[in-house]
This record gives sequence, structure tokens and C-alpha cells, in this order.
Amino acid sequence: MTKPPEIEIAGRKVGPAHEPFVICELSGNHNGSLERALTMIDAAADTGCDAIKIQTYTADTITMDVDRPEFRIHGGLWDGRSLHELYQEAQTPYDWHPALFERAKARGVILFSSPFDETAVDLLASLGAPAYKIASFEAVDIPLIRYAAAQGKPLIISTGMANLAEMEAAQDAAMHGGASGTVLLHCVSSYPATFEDANVRTVADMAQRFDCPIGLSDHTPGSAASVAAIAMGACVIEKHFTLARSDGGPDAAFSLEPDEFKALVADCKNAWRALGMAHYDVLGAERGNIQFRRSLYVSADVKAGEMLSRANVRSIRPGNGLPPADLEAVLGRPAKRDLKRGEPLAWDMVG
Repeated sequence: MTKPPEIEIAGRKVGPAHEPFVICELSGNHNGSLERALTMIDAAADTGCDAIKIQTYTADTITMDVDRPEFRIHGGLWDGRSLHELYQEAQTPYDWHPALFERAKARGVILFSSPFDETAVDLLASLGAPAYKIASFEAVDIPLIRYAAAQGKPLIISTGMANLAEMEAAQDAAMHGGASGTVLLHCVSSYPATFEDANVRTVADMAQRFDCPIGLSDHTPGSAASVAAIAMGACVIEKHFTLARSDGGPDAAFSLEPDEFKALVADCKNAWRALGMAHYDVLGAERGNIQFRRSLYVSADVKAGEMLSRANVRSIRPGNGLPPADLEAVLGRPAKRDLKRGEPLAWDMVG
């Protein structure tokens, strides 16, 4: 049997044979405050997540401040805003990064980031980032993927909007560029995404097509899509996080609060445990209850030689008598001895 694909992030194995790797995405929900960002790391660590992810860019490294229609968002959560304005608000300043990595280390949780250009990769490499996340919108930026892959760490690549050829090209660039492994995340690049658009069956299909762990970057409300993805074979779940949606923030509307994220982590890991394997044997936990299955019992006193009938033999719980399937075989036969009501029926009692 072929071994299931797996990678390793900071000593943690990620793949179908291991419990789900749940990533808490902080994004821009720090609302421009380093103190809030540090508090978010503490709160995220308390949820039991496996890793925390940030985003490494500046407004000028991800876009340009240009007054043209294509640089402005039309419709959706950020309608009317320019790209430069939005990213100026949402960016996690480069000079915050050492403090964020230090806080995550102190809390014993993995921290890594999505770089959006080469300067971001260089910064993250200097801080010892154990992995790199390629965002969906950058999945077609093959030079960026190669540059990140050259660090020799795993790459997690979101595939929102990408077709199969683009997914293959991204993974190929990562592996040939030197990455120690890849994870591909099914993703719907809509903020928030609807359940109708989630299509988490894509996770199982991707697992058949790509020789790497598959996961879900989930922008739907709540945890239902993430748990469904685990059932489809997802090894990684990424979900946005905030201290409180009421605080606002670029991604607050589709982010989970601490108690919700803690429940997501537990639900995903319990869903994975519940999958188990297909089998038809009695489990150890069931053995003690076998005695309470149905079986044949004497339901009324019977004299020796009297015929057994439905009036004096019944299928009931517990299970110490003959199997219920033997009922027709014993009916109409004589009792070998006097039988008392409540005795489990056995063949040596039947003529």
C-alpha cells in the first residue's frame, strides 16, 4: 500500500495519517495595533490551534497607489475602496514581525506567514519561518513561488480561482524550486463565501489528483464547511480569527471569535478521530454490551414434554439465550425438562 503523503512543519507531521493541522489566520484584524496583534497571538494560542499565520506585505509591495478604475474594488465587503487604501489599513508592519515571532515562540505555537514579494520572503527567512503560505491571488506568481521555495521549507498554497493547470504549475514550481513539501488548499476566494459555493468535495478530488496533503482555506461562516472538509480528507484547515467581530477589521465579518475558534479546533480534530477506518468487527468498547442483545428466553413455565410455542418462548434482551434466528427451529419441539420462566433457552433444553 502506498504511504499517504505528508510534510513536516516545525517538527509537526501534516498529512492524512495525522490529526488535522488547524491554522489560525490573523490577517489584518489587528486593526493597526501591535498590542492587539500580540493579544491575538495569546488568544489564538489558547484555542489549541496548531499554527498562527500572519501576512507580510506593505501597501506598496502588493499594489500601487494609482487612481485608475482597476485599482478600486467594486462590490462586496470592501466596495469602493482602493487596493492601496485597503492594504495600507490591513498590513502587518515589517517592524512588528520580530515581536510577533517572539510572542508565538513564548506561547509554544508555530507562527508563519504569507509573503507577497521577495522582500517579505527575506524578512521571514531571517526570522526562521518554518513554512510559507502562498495566497490564492499569488498562486499564479510563479517567480514568487520559486523564490519562497528556495528557502527549503514547506509551501502551503491556496488555490482560489486557480484551474487545474495553474494548480499543477504552482506545485511544480514549489517542488522544483526547492520546497521540502507542499500542501494545496481548496479555497473559494469570496469574502465571505457561501456554503453553496464551498464545494468541499473538491478536497477529495484534489487528493486523488495531487501527491501531497490537501486542505481547506475556509471563508464560510462557522465551522460546518471545515468539518465537512475533514470528512472529505482535508489535512489542513485555515480559518480567519478575531478577538471580536464587533471590533471591526478588514476580515472581521468572516472571522471566528476565540470561543468559536476553540470549538472549530475541537470539532475538526474530533471529526478526524471519528473517521477511523472501515471495519465490521466488534469493538473492544462494544464487547461489554453484547450480553444485552436479544436472544430466546422462556417466557412462561413449561412442563417436560410440553411443546415450545410463541406463548412460552420470546426474543428479548439480554443475550444469554439462543440467537433469535433460531426461533422457528425451536417452535413445535418438546421441552426436555421442566423450564422456568426467565431461563435463557439452550439446545440441550429442547427435544
